Amino acid sequence: MPSITAAPVSASADAVPDSPHQDRARFEATAWIPDGRPGFQQLGTVYTTPVRRALAAEAEQCARAVDEWFSSPRPTAGALLLGALAEYGIRADSDDVGMSYAVAFDPETPSWNVRSGFHLSVGDRDPSVDHVPASHTGWTVFVHDDQGEPIGDPLYIAGGGGLVDCAGDSAAVAAVIADFVSAPVSRHCDCYSQERYGRRHDRECNRYRRA
Repeated sequence: MPSITAAPVSASADAVPDSPHQDRARFEATAWIPDGRPGFQQLGTVYTTPVRRALAAEAEQCARAVDEWFSSPRPTAGALLLGALAEYGIRADSDDVGMSYAVAFDPETPSWNVRSGFHLSVGDRDPSVDHVPASHTGWTVFVHDDQGEPIGDPLYIAGGGGLVDCAGDSAAVAAVIADFVSAPVSRHCDCYSQERYGRRHDRECNRYRRA
C-alpha cells in the first residue's frame, strides 16, 4: 500500500460567471497515487465544496482539508464520532465499505449481528465516515427495524448541505444516541410494530426524544 503522504493532491476553483457574487467559488481536492509511469490512479476525494462561498473562505477550508489529509495519523470524522460515543460507553460498528456506523439497542449484541436487529445507523452526506473533519457536512441518524429498514423520520440530522463543525456535531449526535439507547424499552416493540404496518408511530414515545 502506498503511503498517503506521498499522494499528490490537485485542487481547482470555479468562479461563477456573470454573477453579482463572482468571488464565490467551488473547490475540489483529489488524492492520487502513482500507477506506473506516467499515469496516476485516483485514491479518493479529499474535499468538495458543498455550497459555494467566498473565494477566500473556500480556499482556506480546502487547504485545511488537504492539511488534515496529509497529517499523520490522518484525522477522520468517524474517529471523532467514535470518540464522542465512547464518552457514553457506546460501541458503534462500521459496515464493510466505511459508509456508515451501526449502534445496537442491546449493547451485548455481537458486532457481526448488529444490523440484523433493531439498531441505529449513523452516516454523513459525504457519504463516508472516513472523510477528514474539515469536509464534514453533518451526521444523520435513522432507526432501523430487524429487517434493516429505516423507520420514520431521522432521529437526528445536522446541516443543510453546507459544512458543519465535526467535533461539535459528533458530540451532539452522541448525546442524542446515548439518550435514545438508554431509554426504557417497554414500548419499543409495540411502537415499531405500529409503524411497520402502516400505522402512525406514537411521536410521544421515548425513542423519539431529542437531547
